[in-house]
Amino acid sequence: MSETNQHIILKTENLAIGYTSKKEAITIAENINITLKKGELISLVGANGIGKSTLLRTVTQVQAKLSGTILLNQKPLENYTNLDLARSMSLVLTETIASKNLSVFELIALGRQPYTNWVGNLSETDIAIVNKAIKQTNIEDLKHKKCFELSDGQLQKVMIARALAQDTDLIILDEPTTHLDMYHKAYILKLLQKIVKETGKTILFSSHEIDLAIQLCDTMVVMTNKEVVSDSPCHLIQQGTFNTLFPKDLISFDATTGSFRVKK
Repeated sequence: MSETNQHIILKTENLAIGYTSKKEAITIAENINITLKKGELISLVGANGIGKSTLLRTVTQVQAKLSGTILLNQKPLENYTNLDLARSMSLVLTETIASKNLSVFELIALGRQPYTNWVGNLSETDIAIVNKAIKQTNIEDLKHKKCFELSDGQLQKVMIARALAQDTDLIILDEPTTHLDMYHKAYILKLLQKIVKETGKTILFSSHEIDLAIQLCDTMVVMTNKEVVSDSPCHLIQQGTFNTLFPKDLISFDATTGSFRVKK
């Protein structure tokens, strides 16, 4: 096994995603070939309705692929048991949590479920890992609060801490900055960048904050109507990829500043 392969966490080969009905398969995107490497912050961007959530649901086995291959740590995704998958990949969704009556510590401790016994008792090791996740996300002051007392930004940090407590190689987040103001959008993405640098974990997140992603991410996966491409932000800018994201009549991309502008 080569050095390069050792550092690949997730890889797709000729992946096709979409939906199947009794009559037909509806393809959202195909020929998806992306590689997520260890210790990288990776954003998934594209216009509304392009299929970002479908792609995330597919690579996390929430939704079945149409065709192609998904490899997690060089092992086909379909060969993982639910328990093995929960120990390799953690997922943070935008959906409301089931019970906001839980304390912050209790919610984060749910991340230890793949490792606890059938009763769910936490060992000293589990408690130490939960407390470490709380420290890494700078939420020590929230530890004993109930989740219903939290703002959207605070709750998002708690959900990230729960994913950290799950202790997986790969963390996937579906639009972690939804409903947040500009300051908290930047805060969350900077927090993800910090976690990657400190832990060496791989984090993939979908986002509409393309300007911020260009500044902070190691790699970006860009979905357009024609293709799905993956590269560093600098290379994507050089290739003119961001110019194809939106109709040119209203939005233009300025390669010199790395940002989008509304045409006057």
